Amino acid sequence: MNEIIKTKLDNLPDTPGVYQFLNESNKVLYVGKAKNLKNRVRSYFHSSGLSNRISIMISKVRDIQLIVTENEIEALVLENNLIKEFKPRYNVNLKDDKSFPFIKVTNELFPRIYPTRNVIRDGSKYFGPYTDVRSMRASLRMINRIFRIRSCKFNINEESIEKKKIKICLDYHIKKCDGPCEGLILSKEYNDMVNEVIKLLSGKTFDLLNDLKNKMDKSVSMLDFEKAAELRDKILQIQSISEKQNVVSDDFENRDVIAIAHEGKECSATIFNIRSGKLISKKQLRLVIEGSEGESEIYSALIKQFYTEFVEIPHQIVLEIKPEDSETILSWMQSRNNSKVKFIIPKKSSSIKSLLKMCKENAILQLKEIQLQKMKKEGNVPYTLSALQRDLRLKNLPKRIECFDISNLQGTDTVASMVVFEDGKPKKSQYRKFIIKDVDGPNDFASMQEVIMRRYKRLMEENIPLPDLIMVDGGKGQLSSAVEILNKLQIKNFSIIGLAKRLEEVFFPNESEPLIIPKTSSSLKLLQQIRDEAHRFAITFHRLLRSKRTINTSLLEIKGIGEQNAQRLIIHFGSIKKIEEASLTTIEEIIGSSKAKLVFEYLHPSTE
Repeated sequence: MNEIIKTKLDNLPDTPGVYQFLNESNKVLYVGKAKNLKNRVRSYFHSSGLSNRISIMISKVRDIQLIVTENEIEALVLENNLIKEFKPRYNVNLKDDKSFPFIKVTNELFPRIYPTRNVIRDGSKYFGPYTDVRSMRASLRMINRIFRIRSCKFNINEESIEKKKIKICLDYHIKKCDGPCEGLILSKEYNDMVNEVIKLLSGKTFDLLNDLKNKMDKSVSMLDFEKAAELRDKILQIQSISEKQNVVSDDFENRDVIAIAHEGKECSATIFNIRSGKLISKKQLRLVIEGSEGESEIYSALIKQFYTEFVEIPHQIVLEIKPEDSETILSWMQSRNNSKVKFIIPKKSSSIKSLLKMCKENAILQLKEIQLQKMKKEGNVPYTLSALQRDLRLKNLPKRIECFDISNLQGTDTVASMVVFEDGKPKKSQYRKFIIKDVDGPNDFASMQEVIMRRYKRLMEENIPLPDLIMVDGGKGQLSSAVEILNKLQIKNFSIIGLAKRLEEVFFPNESEPLIIPKTSSSLKLLQQIRDEAHRFAITFHRLLRSKRTINTSLLEIKGIGEQNAQRLIIHFGSIKKIEEASLTTIEEIIGSSKAKLVFEYLHPSTE
């Protein structure tokens, strides 16, 4: 503890406020609030029961900054703002909260409604945040379909209307706007329509439908049947949307259900927004934690950071456990909401507890997705391999896979390839090529047996462990041939499969029916990648052998033609026959006139 901290600890005020712990670089490590700064801050330095996270943080503290407030609620608001500004490492932080979009209803004579990520205090109303952008866009499409809200960006005021500065656009003619720019709709009527949109976005569908029905009845009584028909169509559209919303409680209460799931430093949260007993939206959030925080601390941070001044606070918030400083948080929420807010912790079986359970399952599902994405981003493949282990029912994780493929052309130059994948990635330095020696003619099964024998007999002699998975390109025949040799070598506890290309079927030893892995599975994609790599490697080797044999037996017999020129011709034409068919001029373009004349004369001897 340095002298600066000692001096500040001796002069701490016993009032409410916010404290900040800073490191040697003056970077904020932690922001906290206190009812009594003196007692709270001293407890960090004079207590022996601190968690590892807090102990590590205190060891890095080189300075303390204080901000005194009038009361604890002010301290809570200030603490929340400072956490959002500095994102201190040892606080629980809401990840990417600034990037969440809102739907904005502007504060204008004729309001506009559009998405924004820039929330400013200009008197506008904001709805959100939308953690799922698709959900927000669907809401905007629904609004544009039902309501005639202007889409232009003009500043429409009384002066511009009076002087006809702005002309109506196509939206008016296709009945998507009522033409406020030319004063074709009064401000009051337009704002009544905007208030209907606000009710719909707030989840007050029941109240909105009642208002519209009353307006429709009034229009009918005044014999304004055209207006009544418009209102009827609007009611039917809103009812069709309302029917799609799930009724999750029969008490028509407004509540949010919140659940978190965390493991290590990863934490996810799900929030169900229930209005008038209907589930109107679901929000998925990520939190940055250190890993040793208690759930009450995480819930406290989540609630304080999520319920900003632009987010609606319902009458009830359903949680698994009470958050830290729950009384202070409730007082702050009630002061903002101008109505009573309470935390509900369901104990007995009920519809609310079932909702909380469903919310928790969504949070767990999101946490797993976060972990998978993190693995993929970092280039790790345990998920792909574990998926392969699961799909193939393997005892061990297939960290090393060896795959074999046979290649021949009408029984000539039969070769085999072996490719190696470690941790889901090709290990090219360990690829092997085999020239089939003991098999005459096109016999893939016997060729497979020869290469399997040569490979694994050598491994046994050199005492090298077997791969976690052996794979052969082919179906039952190739697989049975390989298994026969492995049994002959008295190798036990091996895992082997065959992958047939036609239907991408996976065959197992002693099983008649193949396994069909879903085409979207990452494990099947890995198997296809390995099989295709083995095939490519075998074909490349086979072509190389053929070209060398052709060159050796024909072109290299020509005096003055070396291997380099012969190879150029083979690569360009593909075969001796095509070189014979080529004109002298064409050959000259490849190897020059003097060499071309030698080749041409050799392939087309004079008949004199």
